[in-house]
Amino acid sequence: MLKQRVMTALVLLPIALGGFFLLDGAAFALFIAAVIGLGAWEWARLAGCAGQLQRVAYAAVVGLLLLGLYRLPQLAPWVLAVGVLWWLLATLLVLGYPASSRYWQGMPARLAIGLLILLPAWQGLVLFKQWPLANGLILAVMVLVWAADIGAYFAGKAFGRRKLAPRVSPGKSWEGLLGGLAASLLLTLLVGLYRGWGGGELLLGLGGAALVVLISVVGDLTESMFKRQAGIKDSSNLLPGHGGVLDRIDSLTAAVPVFAVLLWLAGWGVL
Repeated sequence: MLKQRVMTALVLLPIALGGFFLLDGAAFALFIAAVIGLGAWEWARLAGCAGQLQRVAYAAVVGLLLLGLYRLPQLAPWVLAVGVLWWLLATLLVLGYPASSRYWQGMPARLAIGLLILLPAWQGLVLFKQWPLANGLILAVMVLVWAADIGAYFAGKAFGRRKLAPRVSPGKSWEGLLGGLAASLLLTLLVGLYRGWGGGELLLGLGGAALVVLISVVGDLTESMFKRQAGIKDSSNLLPGHGGVLDRIDSLTAAVPVFAVLLWLAGWGVL
């Protein structure tokens, strides 16, 4: 398993880095659409689509919707707003699971939820490329999520006692959550000091980082909730040793739209 994970990472890392940081404009939008399309194919399975034709059809519908969003950039604010509202609702669904599953048990509801997860994530990343320090913004949200994941892993291993959401993801603990949050906030503080942020900017940066990290945890737990309901461990086996695409981007799908809206509120970019 370890060998598989390493080999897959060695193959995918240059592709991912090249796609995220070397491409621009339509090429970047298409690259992210390809990732989202694979995620859509996997989500259709979580939604209850057993047949390949159904799953491919759902991915194709998502692709057409992304094309529409690319041609209608004026819809971006609405897409991001809906995405943020969805993740607030998802927090309640995760906290209320399994009782909350009665609201989304049907296949139509689960397929619609897939759109609420995938489309805003694509929209946020495409917007980042159009704003100042484009690649820096993409790197910032990724590093925030990665730092939180790493911090949560080590804190959970060392101190984990109280389960965070035992009915959704028994392996996660409150101690792990706090450790991940502390790691990301420390990183944000160091970046702020290096860039010479004032006191007010530091507070805003730390508050924004905390929100992004907390919502990224909701993204992770939300996919875990749907996988648990579907009775599967991984979203697919597309990435040997790593599971599926959704297993790798679940936290980012939540973090990206929230990060984009926070940056917009701070006056960073134009929606």
